[in-house]
Amino acid sequence: MKSKIDPGKLSPLARKFQSAAKAWSVLSVGRRCCAAQISGRSGSFALPKCEISGVAAAALCLLALSAFGQPVKVTPAAPAVAAAQVGRSAGQPAKVATPTPVHSDLTLLQCGNLIYAGSQSSVCFADNFLSDVAAQTSLKVNKKFCPVRLDADALFDYPFCVMSGNENFTLAQKERDQLRKYLTQGGFLLVSPGCSDEKWDKAFRQEIKVCFPDIALQTIPTTHPIFSIVNQIQKLSSRHGKAANLEGLEINGRLVLVYSKEGLNDVQHASGCCCCGGDELENPARINVNVFTYAALY
Repeated sequence: MKSKIDPGKLSPLARKFQSAAKAWSVLSVGRRCCAAQISGRSGSFALPKCEISGVAAAALCLLALSAFGQPVKVTPAAPAVAAAQVGRSAGQPAKVATPTPVHSDLTLLQCGNLIYAGSQSSVCFADNFLSDVAAQTSLKVNKKFCPVRLDADALFDYPFCVMSGNENFTLAQKERDQLRKYLTQGGFLLVSPGCSDEKWDKAFRQEIKVCFPDIALQTIPTTHPIFSIVNQIQKLSSRHGKAANLEGLEINGRLVLVYSKEGLNDVQHASGCCCCGGDELENPARINVNVFTYAALY
């Protein structure tokens, strides 16, 4: 049975995407080359691939909404940077792969897949849990990740993002500023290293200290709603049977980041990934469903 979600109880950033975001979200789409199909009761028409400004995109969106009274679906052209293939065997940072089109229904809650530190990508994080969210709750969710750069304005079009990777990395100052702003203004981040990578874990912890020098990652107790909001999770253990926990970052009393050093990537369901999964947590999709739902409500 689905968990019924009262739209009035969504977090402020999530509400933006469930209602008023029809026009707002198009501002980011307008900044890149796109092709839009707008349909409604009276018919449909397609916008050719073109470079249009954010203001023009918003105007087109509002025109379509008034004319058709229907949600607008926009299919962006392939982003300049898409998900990357991690060169794990060669010990190299992630490299940018051939871009693939991503379908975005702008009336749905979107999940961003972060690209950061140049070409690092979260390609080894499976998006299957988004389908589970749609099946197990009444949240209206895009079931696919949308690649987004950490330093891009479009980051704020996504109330929820995942971040993963391999090997050491260092964020640029603009990325640090953007991450700090994103999390303090209502965004939520789900984070874990690929293959339980200790180098990545160390780099991530260092970057969080730089971004939030006065706030530390803390162990999340199992009494927290994140362990019961959809799926009942009594305890956490890794693939190799070790006891584990989740860590979190709170800002002004709100949990804004969840981190697992073992991993929540669910790599067996991640397409285009050569990662072994390391010692990631058992049943990671169940945990991710809870995290996403919590982020949408709080």
